[in-house]
Amino acid sequence: MTINIAGDEVPTGHEVFDAVLDLFALDRIDEPTFAGSSLPHFNKRIYGGQVFGQAIVAAGKTVPADRFAHSVHGYFLRPGNLDLPLTFAVEELHDGGSFSARRTHALQDGVPILSLIASFQEDQEGFTHAAPMPPDVPGPENLPSSDAIFRSSPEITRQYLAPKTAFDVRHVQPQLYLSSDPEPATAQAMWIKAHGVLPETADRNLRAALLVYACDQAMLEPVLRRHELAWTSPGLIVASLDHATWWHRDVDVTDWLLFVQDSPAAQGGRGLGTARVYDRAGHLVASIAQEGMVRQRAPRSGDAPRPVGP
Repeated sequence: MTINIAGDEVPTGHEVFDAVLDLFALDRIDEPTFAGSSLPHFNKRIYGGQVFGQAIVAAGKTVPADRFAHSVHGYFLRPGNLDLPLTFAVEELHDGGSFSARRTHALQDGVPILSLIASFQEDQEGFTHAAPMPPDVPGPENLPSSDAIFRSSPEITRQYLAPKTAFDVRHVQPQLYLSSDPEPATAQAMWIKAHGVLPETADRNLRAALLVYACDQAMLEPVLRRHELAWTSPGLIVASLDHATWWHRDVDVTDWLLFVQDSPAAQGGRGLGTARVYDRAGHLVASIAQEGMVRQRAPRSGDAPRPVGP
């Protein structure tokens, strides 16, 4: 599905989510290599959550069908260019009795823009425990939706947020899209749910990849919140550096997921964001950590407002 962000009409969340599903249906070039495409973005940069998710899907296509992603660790090496072809080269590192390991490089002009290693495992029995879901977190039904904010400013949505409108995001604390939090803290909570439904053919690795796609837009928000910043703060420069996810259970992005987030540290122009992800039943489905470059240069005369989003 093709998304047009150049016209007067802003694409709906359902249209964008369907386009994301199309992006994740990678074309096989040869046995270890796949071709991908990207959602349009006026700044000509590829959304990091997209390329990371596609790299997971590519790796998953090379493992036995009964093995699913349980962890991934990766680095964003260079900005992705929307004007260049995008390919994913998968290296089969190991296939053991229970686990498989794969390295995926996302390439443009033969140069890696992303490198990750993912581990896959058969479904097995074992010891079980998990951190409980925090009590008394407001449900998503009565929280403000990001959709209302995005629809109130079509220009912002077209230019900067189109890849992210595939998901409805509802913050428990004040949102940071257009203004900072008057009560700075390192912790926040938000609910996320996809706009749309998954096809019956969607496997567990695709569902895992979609979680990474969704979370990249907000993993560094606790850093911004702590330092009284908004995504539109003048002079703000944010770029993801690395990312890790551990999936504890199968995850359904078409139902509400609670992200309980924090930032344990920021220093040297870098900030670390963490998240525990729960389903509506209170099960811990994933743990996530992501570090990014977070800097703010002194505003200059005539500066335009900063684009929204990482």
